[in-house]
Amino acid sequence: MTGEIIKICGLTYPPNILQVLALKPDWIGLIFYPPSPRFVKDPDIMSFLNVSHPEVHKLGVFVNAKYDEIMEVSRKVHFDGIQLHGRETPEFCQRMRGEGFRVIKSFGISPDFDFSLTHHYAESVDYFLFDTGSPKYGGTGEQFDWDMLYDYEGETPFLLSGGLSPDTRIFPDHPHFAGVDLNSRFETAPGIKDIGKLKQFINQFRNG
Repeated sequence: MTGEIIKICGLTYPPNILQVLALKPDWIGLIFYPPSPRFVKDPDIMSFLNVSHPEVHKLGVFVNAKYDEIMEVSRKVHFDGIQLHGRETPEFCQRMRGEGFRVIKSFGISPDFDFSLTHHYAESVDYFLFDTGSPKYGGTGEQFDWDMLYDYEGETPFLLSGGLSPDTRIFPDHPHFAGVDLNSRFETAPGIKDIGKLKQFINQFRNG
């Protein structure tokens, strides 16, 4: 698999989201984690996504959230998928899949990360997301050592996050690299995406 998926994460402002959707990314992500500067406090304001641009998959991003909390938000915003960024178990991931969601399980990659941990999730998720390790569960804007990805020998496709910028041109040559997750380096302020930078990156990524 070669990287093809473009996911734009951390969206907060409906007019800006409509501009992002017009760029036709594959997926977008909304963060429902209160400590995040990109936290969506009121899911009701995102209900317009239930009818807007159905070809773009909408994902809810959660960190150690309870089942009932996720389901309550999903009744307001009809997610195509759930991204789990905390200490969720394989059983919890499988339960989310049973609700009909595509499930992405995120792992923070630090220099001592053991990729064998992903094996426990292989039957319970659709994708992994490899991000730069941080106590804040992502959002560092820093890139981890991509050479570590060659230690990943699983079959589950993965998205790459952490430190990607408009100037990123070279990506891992890995058979299960599925795409990219774009966030903090494509912003004018937390949660507000820079449409020019996104357009530039998307054109380059898809055409070259």
